[in-house]
Amino acid sequence: MAVDGVSLRTMYRQLADSGPCVMIVEDSSNCIFGAFLSEGLRLSTCNVKLLSMLSTMLGVRLKAPLSTRASSSCASRSGAGAPRSQLRSMGLLMGPPGTGPPSSGSSGSRLCVAAGLLSGFSLGKRRGSTLRATETAESLECLNRLAKESDQSWLDQLSPDPETDLHVPNTDPREVKSGHYVEVWPTPLPDPKLVIYSQEVADMLGIPEDEVRSDSFTAFFSGQRREIPVLRSWCTPYALAIMGQRMVSNCPFGNGNGYGDGRAISVGELLAHGQRFELQLKGAGRTPFCRGGDGRAVLRSSIREFLASEAMHHLGVETTRALSLVVSGSETVRRPWYADNGPAGSLYSSREPNTMVNEPCAITTRVAPSFLRVGHVDLFARRAAASPGEGSAAELEQIVEHALFREYPDIAQRAEPLPERAVAMLEAFADRLAALVSGWLRVGFCQGNFNSDNCLVGGRTMDYGPFGFIDRYDPLFAKWTGSGEHYGFLNQPQAAMANYHTLVTSVAVLLKEQAKEEAVRLIEAGAQKIRAAVLDVFTKKLGFASSSEAAVELWKELEPLLRKSKIDYTIFWRQLIPVLDAGVEDQLGHLDRAFYEPPNEELRQEWDAWLQKWAAAVLSEGEGGDGARQQVASRLSAVNPKYVPREWMLVEAYTKAEKEGDYTVVQELYELFKRPYDEQPAYERYYSRGPDDVVSRGGVAYMT
Repeated sequence: MAVDGVSLRTMYRQLADSGPCVMIVEDSSNCIFGAFLSEGLRLSTCNVKLLSMLSTMLGVRLKAPLSTRASSSCASRSGAGAPRSQLRSMGLLMGPPGTGPPSSGSSGSRLCVAAGLLSGFSLGKRRGSTLRATETAESLECLNRLAKESDQSWLDQLSPDPETDLHVPNTDPREVKSGHYVEVWPTPLPDPKLVIYSQEVADMLGIPEDEVRSDSFTAFFSGQRREIPVLRSWCTPYALAIMGQRMVSNCPFGNGNGYGDGRAISVGELLAHGQRFELQLKGAGRTPFCRGGDGRAVLRSSIREFLASEAMHHLGVETTRALSLVVSGSETVRRPWYADNGPAGSLYSSREPNTMVNEPCAITTRVAPSFLRVGHVDLFARRAAASPGEGSAAELEQIVEHALFREYPDIAQRAEPLPERAVAMLEAFADRLAALVSGWLRVGFCQGNFNSDNCLVGGRTMDYGPFGFIDRYDPLFAKWTGSGEHYGFLNQPQAAMANYHTLVTSVAVLLKEQAKEEAVRLIEAGAQKIRAAVLDVFTKKLGFASSSEAAVELWKELEPLLRKSKIDYTIFWRQLIPVLDAGVEDQLGHLDRAFYEPPNEELRQEWDAWLQKWAAAVLSEGEGGDGARQQVASRLSAVNPKYVPREWMLVEAYTKAEKEGDYTVVQELYELFKRPYDEQPAYERYYSRGPDDVVSRGGVAYMT
């Protein structure tokens, strides 16, 4: 692209070489003031011309002649920039005093255009900045691509916290009494380094790989927003309910007004390929909801989240995605953890960490159509019930309308009153929730902390902190020591039902006269959907094409056998494929690699009987013969993965990353999990129970 024979890159280099600069722009529909200021400024006639040409190329108009307005306000002598207070008084600096975000009155998507114009300039030697003048063209393309497709519906459709401006920069814990969001800027990671990215997710967002690998991409997704004020950013309040019980006891204010995004900050919504995606930085620093925490995530937990969320997508379970993982080269935080030589306790027992360790800080950018939680709706339902005449009812209606808009657009567009559409949303959510939790059981996933604040209204897996994939089968398995039996592996359908109950009772506030009767109907129907989905998933895992009495009976006989056999969950299901091809006398031998301890003679007889009964039943479902055997094997391999993110694998990946700066295992696992149902003989070592001296260790068998 060029204007009057001058290329974009040449103009940027000329401007960058001449020093820092300020620009004021507006677009065709909304007047926006934006200032880009460094340590000193003098706008020459040449610079004014170049800036004018840039504005022409990018379709924006200058608010005022830069030669008079900008130069007179920003520099009186070479190398001397105007004080920030002077620029602010003229309306040139964005946002309230301090380090807060842009004013909530401006359009985030329009502001991006202004920001993108000079996003690639060297902005002084600020700690953690990685942008260089030589990369300005690439920076422009990357950031303007994000800006062009942005549309901040959360900010446009919902209400802000009215006290935001009083508490800038909004990084201290405080009570947020109303509003759906607080605008807050991320706290940048110093010395950021891109560890890994998902090009699949980048393609989904319309970001080419060369831009993902640019320094400006790393800078932006490490939280460097003060240097690049592209898009507005925000955190949100929500409520907490545990197994349907509304909680306030561990809220610092005793009323529930302290729960919310404590270290996750949304940095924009993008429209790409006809879909909306929200981008959220996890570990981006403190917010009003941090409850005394430091707002950071560490490399260990970030690697776990990145790999697990991408694996879940390829396993066919609805989930948030991971775009990128950035680590700081200099910032660390102390976290409680397990000493390498600590005692190995019994599997899944609750054990506390026994040491403090310094861990590198990191930020994972997670992506989803929305991060709207059951807890969001619950919060405003509680407020509406407590203060029906103080605007809380309107905020509840807003959040329900927004949930429809973001997650159920077909229902949102119906010409019906909100109560009717809300009921339709609840019915659809029950279907999604049933599919989600049955998918967890299918692949051996335990979320570990499935509270209402970790349950998305869109029916996706989120919060990869307390999660774990089951190794030795235990119906009460949970990796997190705080899970309790109620969040154990096979109890997850009940936890899902509790979250559904919370959402139904929250939305029922809008239903008025029919609220109680409609809520009872929805809850009963939702419970039936979840029960049916669970039975169906085990029917499929057994290789049956459709539900049958024989399949249900086989599962009821199998579950206690799995429980007392100390058998690996993932390997057992996968080994049913060779069992199917074996003769009667050789069937049990194909399960040897799945046993943590060899079965005694009594167990061997039970297994022989069950395997024969299963093989006969599943093969009789079809026409019989080799064709039926092949069909069953194909069904088994499609629903029973060979590879899942076992904890010992994740530990190996993040240990090498932390101690040696070696990310090869991280990358290897990322590639492995792209095809979890394929044989992949090159990765056969990952199809195992894991070393015996590792799998019972703190940080592997359990964690906090």
